[in-house]
Amino acid sequence: MGKDKKDKIELPEDVKTAAEAEGIPFVGDITKFLRDEAPKSVRKAIEDAKKDEILSESYPYREEMKKKDYEAQMEALQVELVKMLWDLKSTGRRLAVIFEGRDAAGKGGTIARMSENLNPRSAYVVALPKPTDREATQWYFQRYVDWLPAAGEIAMFDRSWYNRGVVEHVFGFCTPEQRAHFFAQLPDFEKMLVEEGITLVKIWLSVDRAEQLKRFLEREADPLKQWKLSWIDVEGLKKWDEYSAAIKATLERSHSAVAPWTVIRSDDKMRARIAAIQTVLNAVDYKRKDAAAIGTVDGKICGGIDILNV
Repeated sequence: MGKDKKDKIELPEDVKTAAEAEGIPFVGDITKFLRDEAPKSVRKAIEDAKKDEILSESYPYREEMKKKDYEAQMEALQVELVKMLWDLKSTGRRLAVIFEGRDAAGKGGTIARMSENLNPRSAYVVALPKPTDREATQWYFQRYVDWLPAAGEIAMFDRSWYNRGVVEHVFGFCTPEQRAHFFAQLPDFEKMLVEEGITLVKIWLSVDRAEQLKRFLEREADPLKQWKLSWIDVEGLKKWDEYSAAIKATLERSHSAVAPWTVIRSDDKMRARIAAIQTVLNAVDYKRKDAAAIGTVDGKICGGIDILNV
């Protein structure tokens, strides 16, 4: 790779120096991975990308959604979300939404758009840290049960019990026996939630390899987002194939009529956020529901596990 190409992927010196001075971990590691370890096709896609261009060749659109179109549609969806929560509170029903996907797939941004106009006393985000020593000895599902919604509440899980199927497996944080036990109990666990009256929505955001790395590079260069980088992010970049196998197996083993997955291709964050919110709204019946405002889910990027792009 020539000097001009290499210069395009160097972390800006002022960002690098500031990060080093503050002792911010992992800043520079993403750029180093791109330069030294990323597949050539991924590196080329990132280097040659034009503004607003979609990197994945298999994605059904070549450019990102126009911002004005996104904002107009999102405004209508926000009104529907408020109406939905009001009805949940009035009727005492419960909603749990699981957001899963690779790192940088867009979970946090999608959850932020879904929750931004909802009452935080009734609609809350669950993003659990590493289990404590005590929690590690409990029934695996136990600490998630504590965060399930009560009457009139929405619980939005930024990662969930599916950590055991994917991340813990890929990094060896659980044994094969523990993972097998998880899959054995999972169908009945989710069936109990549904039979208890909880509306359970499971969303998997699927992102292309080049797009994921591009987003990590953007985090690395942004002082306001560098805190998001972790050891798991850096090491996970090297385990794309391991993640792919774990994701495919997990979705195949946990997709059911009682608790189906909705897979959304999230290479375009704006289209993915709209599809995710539409999916949630379509899963709940509520008063004054406006089907025209919700719109039709884009079947090119949103569907069952058959559209998973790993």
